[in-house]
Amino acid sequence: MHFQSFTPILLLQLTFCAVLHGAKWTYSGPEGEHHWPKHYPYCGGAFQSPINIKTELLRFDPTLRPIEVQNYNLSPSEQLTLGNNGHSVQISLPSKMYISSLPHRYTAAQLHFHWGSSGRPAGSEHTVNSKQYAAEMHVVHFNSDKYPNMSSAVDKSDGLAVLGVLIEIGEFNPAFEQFLKFINGIKYRDQRVQVPGFNIRALLPARLDEYYRYDGSLTTPPCYPSVLWTVFRNHVTISRKQFLALATALYSSHAQDSAPVPLNGNYRKPQLADSRVVLVSFKEGRGLQGIPTVTSPLTRKRIVQQLLVGDLADLADEGLYQLLPSGLEKPHAGKKKDLKNQQSATLAKSKQQTLNPSPSKKSQTNHIVGKLGLAEDALCYVSLEQRLFHQLKQSHAETQLVQALRDAVFPELNVKSYLECKSDLALPAIRHILRGRPPTDEAFELDRSLSKALMNQRKTSTAIKQSVPDTKYGGVAPASVPRKPHSQGYPHPWLLPMEWED
Repeated sequence: MHFQSFTPILLLQLTFCAVLHGAKWTYSGPEGEHHWPKHYPYCGGAFQSPINIKTELLRFDPTLRPIEVQNYNLSPSEQLTLGNNGHSVQISLPSKMYISSLPHRYTAAQLHFHWGSSGRPAGSEHTVNSKQYAAEMHVVHFNSDKYPNMSSAVDKSDGLAVLGVLIEIGEFNPAFEQFLKFINGIKYRDQRVQVPGFNIRALLPARLDEYYRYDGSLTTPPCYPSVLWTVFRNHVTISRKQFLALATALYSSHAQDSAPVPLNGNYRKPQLADSRVVLVSFKEGRGLQGIPTVTSPLTRKRIVQQLLVGDLADLADEGLYQLLPSGLEKPHAGKKKDLKNQQSATLAKSKQQTLNPSPSKKSQTNHIVGKLGLAEDALCYVSLEQRLFHQLKQSHAETQLVQALRDAVFPELNVKSYLECKSDLALPAIRHILRGRPPTDEAFELDRSLSKALMNQRKTSTAIKQSVPDTKYGGVAPASVPRKPHSQGYPHPWLLPMEWED
């Protein structure tokens, strides 16, 4: 990928990332996923992907529109680059392809695959009620309304949108054959060939109106939580012969390496839900009866505004308290009278702002987020990591980088995701909101309840970690001081389209 000239500040960030994130990574062994956080701290952080899409996480959202893709039917005269980047098979996509049904325009960059092995044909990254499919395709798009290219968008919290397609072994798929017939030309790492364009839409399921939607991350290092995920409900099929072409014909090592390393089993294990829910665009089907409809954004804004500036006892009086995390004791309604007069004007104003946002505001969500002290613009994960790393280095606490990044990122991601109906409001986020309030009896009482609930939550989490092997939940290895080179450049070339080079 060709880059434009960089400013000195950006060059400093790129140099930092090249040094910090030059480490080799694999899916198993000493550089396997349990060790990713040592060199890629976001891999041990918040809002990670993939997840197990369990029924209890589902919330029906009637506002979800069918996915609309544009210019996916490519002419054979348009040459595409098919490559082996050592981690997957990847096809670079032309910038005229984009998704038009999301709040921003997301332009296609590349698609790639994750799969199992010939002995274990189960290699999808997302699972549905613990069912793992044979393989999974990811069509990666970047937010071209805000960012000029994939490399600029990859580390921004609103940077990427990925379409996930689950793949099962079954009938022969002629669309997949359009590139699989060239796979022997990319047997080894960094090999690439030119293939004629074809109808990329034919790789997707027939129905694009039924899907799962959640906030998540890249499933490979550096694991930035920058992805709006759309995983289609309906899978596609490929034949066993086509699956074996993926599972047996490729190597993650270079052609000149003395010991070839097969490329298979290239999937990350499911990560914790982390207070997230999964929106669904459908509610018909087996096991879907009784799935709750998502709470409206307006109600969520009222709750956050109430926590921020309102009378906390009104949460109980208005029935909003049940929408907060379980484990919190309700503020006593009898304590609110003394403060009612001094807070009534503030509360009335906040409700009016919620129902009738000022035209001068970008949006009501931005207004609330701004009052919380959270960034109205997208988070930049490279800048945040750089800043925290240097702060920790001054106190010789670099080993705390994974936890420090999680503590900094999670409240912001959780509140924004909550306001967009894709998360429950988590206890650390509530504490973050309450820090912006003046001290009152209700605030003290809720903070005490919050501390108690957090302590119980940590005990439960510790018990789960001790009783369940890490391999099932994508456990995190302790962070270590990031090592210097092997520099592979920035921003992580395995994520970018593999451009053809003469």
